Amino acid sequence: MMKGGHEPRSSGSCAACKFLKRRCSPTCLFAPYFRSDEPKKFAKVHKVFGASNVSKILAEVAEEHRHDTVNSLVYEAEARLSDPVYGCIGAIAILQRKMVELQQDLDVARTRLALCAAGVSPLSLSSRMISFW
Repeated sequence: MMKGGHEPRSSGSCAACKFLKRRCSPTCLFAPYFRSDEPKKFAKVHKVFGASNVSKILAEVAEEHRHDTVNSLVYEAEARLSDPVYGCIGAIAILQRKMVELQQDLDVARTRLALCAAGVSPLSLSSRMISFW
């Protein structure tokens, strides 16, 4: 392994340099994060952010955090491409709504369980409430 925990790469160009049709230097900033066998990964990030912006972001991030940064950029790019308006915020909102629904379902289940433990049939209780109304 090389400095920063990166695997040494083969003699070929990285996915970014292939996509940009340029020569890949041994000091290429993209090479450790966009391997040549993952061309779609860079294509998505490039389409959303642009190579120049990705290069600037990576240059400003400490080397030990770059893999996480690239993973975040890839995730956001994929989310933005599938939902151009909301991106990953749309996915987060859907998950939050689902969490609220599941919490409500859990509350109902706990209430029914407590009623059963108290010897009250939840079905008889609901039929009494319906006849009351």
